Amino acid sequence: MNLRHEWKHRLSPADLPVLRARLGAVMTPDPYAVGGSYHIRSLYFDTPADTALREKLDGVNVREKFRIRCYNKNPSLIHLEKKWKANGLGSKEKVRLTPDQVRVVLEGDWDWMPRSQDELIRELYVKMTLQGLRPRTIVDYTREPFVFGPGNVRVTLDYGLRTGLRCTDFLDPNCLTIPAPDDAVILEVKWDQFLPDVIRDVVQLPGRRTSAFSKYAACRMYD
Repeated sequence: MNLRHEWKHRLSPADLPVLRARLGAVMTPDPYAVGGSYHIRSLYFDTPADTALREKLDGVNVREKFRIRCYNKNPSLIHLEKKWKANGLGSKEKVRLTPDQVRVVLEGDWDWMPRSQDELIRELYVKMTLQGLRPRTIVDYTREPFVFGPGNVRVTLDYGLRTGLRCTDFLDPNCLTIPAPDDAVILEVKWDQFLPDVIRDVVQLPGRRTSAFSKYAACRMYD
């Protein structure tokens, strides 16, 4: 399991051009971000008791969450992802899904899942069956990613957060979304064994401190 360190800074929209210029001076734009950014759509899963949401809000030390994700609303590349966090370290597992697989999951047809060759799909099936895990809401936003070789550092600026409320029609590019209540810019810094000083200095802004922020939690505020 590849464990990564992670910082999150909650910024204001006015901080965005400042950080964009700083990061661009010392880091390389992610080559997957054509034009410097891309759109992310995620469909988060949760239990009837909102376990994932409550564990995040309560600061539970060891927690996990499942989501389905695609980029630029392009169904040709969809991943099922499981994020796991403990003691400030995180990891992510993912596996490809086809649009047809996503569609039947949303329609409640899970019979194929325990026969899958992918362990993560089988795990999701078990937790949907035993814990009542279900698709909960869509989360949309724009991401500007930067990379830095030493330390395998990845820094992202996320903004334009929108919620699908209880909409789970992940494959519908016209699914109605509305701006999330918190119009924040989220700076995320992820690295392996060490964070180079040059990156540590670049991401610091006066009055901004590392803080917990969950896009999923922000998009559930209307529930």
